Amino acid sequence: MTQVNIYEAKTNLSKLIRQLQDHEEDVIVIANNGTPVAQITRTPKTRERKSPFGAARDLWDLPEDFDEIFDALDSEIGPLFETV
Repeated sequence: MTQVNIYEAKTNLSKLIRQLQDHEEDVIVIANNGTPVAQITRTPKTRERKSPFGAARDLWDLPEDFDEIFDALDSEIGPLFETV
């Protein structure tokens, strides 16, 4: 954990963010006159939503909003196959 004052954080923000990205630091604390007031942390990676077609999707030229279209159609068609 590194602690920097506000002026240093403002002046070196890009450098501090790069340290987080490169996993050199986990947390950077920003202090005002030596008193911690804020912290910068690395955000966790988010998982991308997988297409229902998995890797095969890359083989076809599908529109960007295909997943939304598929979900809408699935909600309309799905009830037709439910047992009575």
